[in-house]
Amino acid sequence: MKFEAYRRVLHGISGVHVTAYDDRGEIEPKLTGRIVSDIAAAGVHNIVTGGNTGEFFSLTTDEVIRLQDIAVAAVDGRSAVTAGAGRSVREAITVARAAKAAGADGVMIHHPLDPFAAPHSQVDYFIAIAEAVDLPLVAYVRSDLIPLDEMVRLASHPAVAGVKFASTNTMRFAECARATEGTDATWICGLAESWALPFYALGGKGFTSGLVNIAPALSLAVWRALEAGDYAAARDYVDRIAPFETMRTKYNNGANVTVVKEALRLRGAEVGAVRLPGLPELETADRQTLGRILESWKESALA
Repeated sequence: MKFEAYRRVLHGISGVHVTAYDDRGEIEPKLTGRIVSDIAAAGVHNIVTGGNTGEFFSLTTDEVIRLQDIAVAAVDGRSAVTAGAGRSVREAITVARAAKAAGADGVMIHHPLDPFAAPHSQVDYFIAIAEAVDLPLVAYVRSDLIPLDEMVRLASHPAVAGVKFASTNTMRFAECARATEGTDATWICGLAESWALPFYALGGKGFTSGLVNIAPALSLAVWRALEAGDYAAARDYVDRIAPFETMRTKYNNGANVTVVKEALRLRGAEVGAVRLPGLPELETADRQTLGRILESWKESALA
């Protein structure tokens, strides 16, 4: 996929698939592939493999590479595939080059978690990887501490297709969008459907989603409403999603992936527990609440 075509794909939904495990805790390729295939069949524009919903930081480098192979094969050209990479610069480059060989269309670089990372050096980190790999790069920024001029430098780099902005600091997001107005810089809502409304209003395009593992039609309904500028309809859909997304924020977001995997298990897909340090499983009361949320969606044609 050409660079500009990939950038346009980022204006859609970047759906992050879960990683299914077998009873030994190893990646289960058939079920993982089926989940990815279902997301692609639903019409989600970009499928992210090795994202946070896929438990990137609990996977080894070899497992991440295996996961992206599974995803590319399962998508089979129906959607774009973006491979998640990160940790050290060398590891990220290794994973990104493997993604290129596997047939991925782009690479998303996770925010560096080094406790001693300097703000401007974090931008240098993304750019060093972008210049070393032959794939369009999405920078996943989870902090609002990077200075505005550095954010503009990142978003304007010719090898960076987009910035996935995952801070709730909407004022900083607005400043970034305003500072790059009239350029090709692409700012993506990295906080899923619930935050897509204000991000769109401030100049964002597209959003990420873990909901696509469970209810891709709801996610697509939000996207279509936003693209049409129908914020009232988008709010209505987001209201339906809100109890699910609120559950994911429990334990300081420690239940984020757990809720998605438990929902799949309630639907009959034995995807296995979340790896530590994520919350492995929900408590009984929370699982019952989640079941009621899923049942409420069945009452809608978009369930």
